[in-house]
Amino acid sequence: MLITRRAFTTTLPLTGLAVLVSPLRLIGDAAAQSAVAAGVAKPVSLPDMALGPANASVTITEFASMTCPHCAEFNEKVFPKIKSEYIDTGKVRYVFREFPLDDIALAASTMARCVASDDAPKYFALVDILFKMQKDLVGAPLATINRIGKQAGVSEQAIKACVDEDPSTKQKIIADQKYANEVLKVEGTPTFFINGELVRGAPLFEVFDQKIRSLLRVNSTQPPEKPRQKPP
Repeated sequence: MLITRRAFTTTLPLTGLAVLVSPLRLIGDAAAQSAVAAGVAKPVSLPDMALGPANASVTITEFASMTCPHCAEFNEKVFPKIKSEYIDTGKVRYVFREFPLDDIALAASTMARCVASDDAPKYFALVDILFKMQKDLVGAPLATINRIGKQAGVSEQAIKACVDEDPSTKQKIIADQKYANEVLKVEGTPTFFINGELVRGAPLFEVFDQKIRSLLRVNSTQPPEKPRQKPP
């Protein structure tokens, strides 16, 4: 069952509207964080779409909806800086996961998954276009989804077959969203995990920058593991 935009707005009084622009907010003690980090790290129904090396010291996981205006704003103003500073330089692995707030977002995410297949850069390019065309997507969902899919080289018939006729991708997206909500406690979008630490809302780049630099310093100053001595 989809978490609707209306259902999401009912959570705002609990967290405060400021959560959408507030500074970094870390949640949970060490034990709980470790369990959540393990849950975040493992894909459920769909393979992860990620940029950056798998062995990067820092992993950022974003949960977003294609119809979420705050997600679109983050994609425009913050993500490009994270990409150029940390993803493209091999310091950060960035994982994007779908958390559709309505049926339009679900259809758009389904199209992106089908068109990109297992090509992560292509998937991220489609997500970028969907966010940039968010007003068109909300106003004319079918026409916009078809137009973006065609620009990516996929026929309208193939898009229809994936989005409307074959429910498997949609069902997997919904299953992953349910897991994120019930297990990882993702309640709305955008939500981020930085090495397993939960971050609600869309902080500024400077907040991400500070956290990433801190984690990179910790990892670089850890003493190397001592080699095991062979028994006599």
